[in-house]
Amino acid sequence: MIKIMFVCHGNICRSPMAEFVLKDMVQKIGKEADFDIKSSATSREEIGNPVHHGTKKKLKEYGISCEGKVAVQLTKKDYETYDYIIPMDTMNVRNINRIIGSDYLGKIKKLLDFSSGGDIADPWYTGNFDDTYRDVVAGCKGLLKHLGYDQ
Repeated sequence: MIKIMFVCHGNICRSPMAEFVLKDMVQKIGKEADFDIKSSATSREEIGNPVHHGTKKKLKEYGISCEGKVAVQLTKKDYETYDYIIPMDTMNVRNINRIIGSDYLGKIKKLLDFSSGGDIADPWYTGNFDDTYRDVVAGCKGLLKHLGYDQ
């Protein structure tokens, strides 16, 4: 089983979007049993809060539900549990390393490292959930390709 943890600042916008987009993708190719996909935050600001309404709305446009998801924080133990720790931007990489100590196994790769490179903009600040969704989909497709799964 491939264990993937998506990470963003608050776990209410980008990382849950990536979690549920990838879950939808692997379900559509009949491979959901091959994956354990979760998401978490580097901060404690939103712990226990539901997914941001903008992310919910964007996912719903594509028939994807994120009901029941609440923000949780990344832990040091998650580093041992998951095969891939996938942050949305460079700041998340720094914050993940602060939490886990060091990436001595090379598990941390930004989501867009699997496609175009760069950072995924935080729609909490930009208000642009369309661009974030486009980048998340591109990154998730690239991740699946990297893992040897075709869409």
